Amino acid sequence: MFDGFETLDIDAGGVRIHARRAGSGPPLLLLHGYPQTHVMWHAIAPALAEDFTVVACDLRGYGTSDKPPTTADHWPYTQRAMAEDQIAVMRALGFERFALCGHDRGARVGYRLALDHPERVTRLAVLDIVPTAEALRRADREFGLGYWHWFFLAQPAPFPERMIAADPGAYYRHFDAPFFDPEAVAAYRRSADDPATIHAMCEDYRAGATLDYAHDLADLNRTRRIACPVLALWGARWHLEDWYDVLAIWREWADDVTGRALDSGHYLVEERPDDTLAELRAFFG
Repeated sequence: MFDGFETLDIDAGGVRIHARRAGSGPPLLLLHGYPQTHVMWHAIAPALAEDFTVVACDLRGYGTSDKPPTTADHWPYTQRAMAEDQIAVMRALGFERFALCGHDRGARVGYRLALDHPERVTRLAVLDIVPTAEALRRADREFGLGYWHWFFLAQPAPFPERMIAADPGAYYRHFDAPFFDPEAVAAYRRSADDPATIHAMCEDYRAGATLDYAHDLADLNRTRRIACPVLALWGARWHLEDWYDVLAIWREWADDVTGRALDSGHYLVEERPDDTLAELRAFFG
């Protein structure tokens, strides 16, 4: 699925991050969402590699990247910790500054990286999210029913881990959609059925409901903003457009924001690869 890509395992300060790399242009980091891996970029990464040096990583806890032990406050699975991993990966590859595109959880790591390290990110694309604090502080009945997994996965261990591990196939119904490539689904299932990955993904959501939320609120109170241009894309056939004025929210976090809805559900890259690719090429130049 990644013909011409080099497979890498990079030490990011004691955490091994699995990645693929191809191309020779300006660096572009791709970060996946839940409950997937870097494989989600398979339909557009080769085309992007014609113009960019593409680096697609498994976030810590996901895929074949390391799953470090957690702590009581869930710090190892915060967006801030994951962002530090990605800086270390790009530095190891010789890139101090880079563009970044993230989907879902990867987009949350992306905007945290851009906030904490503005000198690193030249351009940021976020796919089908609003910032974590915005989602949680505006949460209502519709959000709770639509994104129920946020609250389920954030429950104390080992309750959600045991429930998922009892029948992963029934839980990961995300992968039943016909637009998913069977080879990609096989990769997702191999990862997501692993008890260590299930625990890490729960830790990701526990961190999201606690420290990540607190970090976002602190930035709002300091009115700290994303310095680079931001592209926000979202699926018109998913929940985001029903719940939020997406561009208005992102403009509270960054000065230079563009974007639009695509005729898609949540998984833009795999549902509408051509449309997503066109938007990213236009934005990243």
